[in-house]
Amino acid sequence: MTSSALAPPTLLARFRDVRALTERLASPLSPEDQTAQSMPEASPTKWHRAHTSWFFEEFLLGPAGGHRPFDPTFRYLFNSYYEAVGPRHPRPHRGLITRPSAEEVGRYRAHVDRAVDELLAHAPGGVHDEIVELGLNHEQQHQELLVMDALHLLSHHPFGPAMVQRPADAPTDDPDPLPQSWRAVPGGLHEIGHDGKGFAFDNEGPRHTVHLVPFEIAERAVTNEDWLAFMTDDGYSRPELWLSDGWAAVRRHGWRAPGYWRQEEDGRWTVFGAAGVRPLRRAEPVCHISFYEADAYARWAGARLPTEAEWEVAARDVAERRGGLLDPDRLHPGPAGRHMIGDVWEWTSSAYLPYPGFRPAEGAVGEYNGKFMSDQHVLRGASCVTPAGHERLTYRNFYPAASRWVFAGLRLARP
Repeated sequence: MTSSALAPPTLLARFRDVRALTERLASPLSPEDQTAQSMPEASPTKWHRAHTSWFFEEFLLGPAGGHRPFDPTFRYLFNSYYEAVGPRHPRPHRGLITRPSAEEVGRYRAHVDRAVDELLAHAPGGVHDEIVELGLNHEQQHQELLVMDALHLLSHHPFGPAMVQRPADAPTDDPDPLPQSWRAVPGGLHEIGHDGKGFAFDNEGPRHTVHLVPFEIAERAVTNEDWLAFMTDDGYSRPELWLSDGWAAVRRHGWRAPGYWRQEEDGRWTVFGAAGVRPLRRAEPVCHISFYEADAYARWAGARLPTEAEWEVAARDVAERRGGLLDPDRLHPGPAGRHMIGDVWEWTSSAYLPYPGFRPAEGAVGEYNGKFMSDQHVLRGASCVTPAGHERLTYRNFYPAASRWVFAGLRLARP
């Protein structure tokens, strides 16, 4: 009897689909593209492919027993931050790992895939389901990171090479943005956080009660046209709009526009994306901005960023609506619409901190989220490079305030 007949069909099918999607995302990139690292915060594509395989080998196959590692040195090379597992290669030097090759990493992935297939085929009663589910969601996170990091790398190339072929039906017009409108959200006591049904990361719980003052939420994200008005009004040159650290970042990095925006000789703005350099489209949500920029824009607009609790409560009213999620042939936001999940992550004003009663899991797997609850800000929603099925209302993404390679924009709140 084949393994597919013996294994839980939904879990095994999902495992194969997720693993195949990672390879599809990497396939347009050359071995050289997959090895380079453009900044310490990013990782090479080859490293993402190997690390997500190491995760299954370390936390699933090893504890299950009887597994022979593909290469014992990979435990050092492809551990990310799990102190309990042992020493690891320094993150800023991942681009110096020229060996194994991208091809050998492919063989490593196939080795792990075969072992997981066999394990799931003969495991009684779904004993491994929980760690497999975590591993799949972990790999989906790295699929988004793979695209982010590869795009950042290619953006440094003098000729802006494409990561995907420009779709044949790519729009060439520049429609007017959807008019902005506001929706009232009642105050009072509300529950937020994951309710325990289905998968969630540990940082999404426990579910708890918050008190909100009545407020209004913008019904669409801030667009490129909105942002051009901010720039025209010297938004990047007015220190009164900026947090102190944000203003220091503007001056240190020379920011004068969002990440990947380029001004041509004739004054037109273009944007570098997965399909290469393309004209800036006014109706798309502004993307690749830092928390500092989002906060400064909100102040300039006479509004503010929502807290993550406000965002989650407001999003329930439009929870069934989705913007663009991961499409390997596009990897770019669509026009800003009246949805709160999809196209771009949205910065909130909330620091990334534990919910009341949060306790990380015991052991190395417990190092997953809790150890990063310092000097980070929460983003909500999902982006055009978030895999479908990985998004949910309670998802808490988080990055340092100056991060700009994230597919991140903003939505306003008031008062």
